[in-house]
Amino acid sequence: MFLTSENHKPSKSYFEQFASKVAKASGSSYAFFTALTIVVLWLLTGPIFGFTDTWQLVINTGTTIITFLMVFLIQKSQNLDSLAFKLKLNELIASQKMASNRLLDVEDLSEAEMETLFKFYVLLSKKAEKDMAVHESHSIEEAEFLHNLKKVKNSKKVSGKSKKKKLVKDKNKTEKSSLNKESNADA
Repeated sequence: MFLTSENHKPSKSYFEQFASKVAKASGSSYAFFTALTIVVLWLLTGPIFGFTDTWQLVINTGTTIITFLMVFLIQKSQNLDSLAFKLKLNELIASQKMASNRLLDVEDLSEAEMETLFKFYVLLSKKAEKDMAVHESHSIEEAEFLHNLKKVKNSKKVSGKSKKKKLVKDKNKTEKSSLNKESNADA
């Protein structure tokens, strides 16, 4: 089930469509209030039926059947969402030059291997904390610089050498303006 050469999405199977719609509908306010109304109506009919075992069996049987079926429908929908999420993350990892491709199939690793990777990232985080403060590692200036970098890369009008010059100028300008803002805030 991949995209075809005509670049259109293939249709999902009927069960996938049904599972997605039911999962979405069952999480809505409308579904909650419908269930609440059924329970209130059931409670109101208690005195009419004398609160008998059959009266209790009706709600128990109904909720058990619905719950049993919903587990499978929601799980199918969750499996699809989880797979889509993994694919998006894999694309992001694969597109980064410095990223470790070992993480592309991390869900297939053993628990011990995952714990080792987790320890690696904890250590990496601690080293980053020692090297610089949070506001230095992810600053507004850095965001502006990256935004400008994307703009320049996407611009087909600017040649390669002038792109680099423009980026350096933009970065210097951004850094100077942030220093001015900081000195004005301190004053």
